[in-house]
Amino acid sequence: MTEGGYTQAAAVQSLGVDPKNISRWIRDLSCIGNSNNKKLTPEQEENRRLTKENKRLRMEREILKKAAAFFANERA
Repeated sequence: MTEGGYTQAAAVQSLGVDPKNISRWIRDLSCIGNSNNKKLTPEQEENRRLTKENKRLRMEREILKKAAAFFANERA
């Protein structure tokens, strides 16, 4: 909703969920990455950890792809 430019009412209509859920999701999302020392829920902490790990793994994969291409060209 936030990235797609939808209004809260449009999201409720499209998803068919209770408006309270949308409001809670928006509030929860605004807490993630917030630097005001709010206590994160275990799910938010896990999400943050997995996001960091995913970013690291993507970078490692790109390095390995470049190394494989380099060594493949070197043998030719």
